[in-house]
Amino acid sequence: MNWRKTFFILPNLFTLSNVFCGFFALTLCAGDASIEDLYQAALAIIFGFVFDLFDGRVARLTRTQSDLGMQLDSLADAITFGAAPAMLVYKWGLSSFGLWGVFIAFLFLAGGVLRLARFNVIASQKDASAPGRYFLGLPIPAAASVIVALVVVNYQVGGNYAVGQGAIATLVVILAYLMISRVRFRSFKDVRMTKRSLGVVFLVSLVCLLIFTGLRASFIFIFLISAYLALGLSEEVVQYAWEQRRKRREAKLKAGQPLTPEDQDDMDDEDEIRRELGLGEDPGAAAEEETNEAGAS
Repeated sequence: MNWRKTFFILPNLFTLSNVFCGFFALTLCAGDASIEDLYQAALAIIFGFVFDLFDGRVARLTRTQSDLGMQLDSLADAITFGAAPAMLVYKWGLSSFGLWGVFIAFLFLAGGVLRLARFNVIASQKDASAPGRYFLGLPIPAAASVIVALVVVNYQVGGNYAVGQGAIATLVVILAYLMISRVRFRSFKDVRMTKRSLGVVFLVSLVCLLIFTGLRASFIFIFLISAYLALGLSEEVVQYAWEQRRKRREAKLKAGQPLTPEDQDDMDDEDEIRRELGLGEDPGAAAEEETNEAGAS
């Protein structure tokens, strides 16, 4: 018996376990779900995060990466991080809107599956051995984690809404847009143990400790995902400002006008900051990068 062939089953078992978590969450949300049922559904999706985190790593560890595994992973993500969170947020905070609530929840699912489809197209055109520095668009697990975190925190504070249902609907629409947008979010594939990275880890750990002692442990989840979203959006704003200044400099050069010392200072500052952030020399090249690890899609 060729035991090597059995290794291909291992990552797929993790992926199918992810599917089961999503399906179980859907069954908990079906019918007249109570806040307890919705909380358990959120926990099931969290277990799906764990299985999704390890299936790609198991595949690399056993050297059993395959196109079948990538496609299966995307289908699993569509269920566990697309359909299940959409149903969860509808039952939890959108049901009072009636058919509009169904449509808003569907936007989340639609954004998620479109994002996964785009990911598969980009991944098939790139070298899978060269993981990208950025995700193009908000990863669907990150979008799902926002909804899951809100439901968990809401349950921990006694089932009372911390925000209005109108704000929940707005948030769902924003998440759907971010998934199909061209906003870049870090994949952290290139993180190295430097003084700067250790300092950031220490600062984040300190804030998490303060949240744990001052509030509830579940609020740590809110803080981490909010920080991730803020990082991606702020870097996109900075990149946009750099791009506009670059276009103005190019327009000057085409018009035969010399660059001013201020323009040269801007170029030097941008290059230095870009190197510090690991953005690379070309501001346009990084915008097209997409990670090729199917487990993190």
